[in-house]
Amino acid sequence: MKNQVKAVLMGSAVAGLLAVSFSATAAVDVEAAKNLARANNCFKCHGETKEKDGPAYIKVAEKYRGKADAEEKLAHHLTSGEKAKFPDGHEEPHKIINTKDAAEIKNLVGWILSLK
Repeated sequence: MKNQVKAVLMGSAVAGLLAVSFSATAAVDVEAAKNLARANNCFKCHGETKEKDGPAYIKVAEKYRGKADAEEKLAHHLTSGEKAKFPDGHEEPHKIINTKDAAEIKNLVGWILSLK
């Protein structure tokens, strides 16, 4: 029974992440978020304030600020491999964040959305 519960809980990373309850008041661990982004080479395509092949994280925050489903959409984007559009018009699957820890994804999304 214990293994069955584990299997159900571990099931789909995306489903688990989308089921996470996000809270605007949750404290963000900025260093942990940046470390996860660095470990996954996110800064290759995104800058905190500088546009690269991908939008600056501050622009992402502006785009989603005030939207009820912002956290869910960003978590999905970071964990699903959905297509990302590049400045030259081509599309590629977005790199999937390498972690199974929903709290790490939540923290990364919270950090991105906190930028002003």
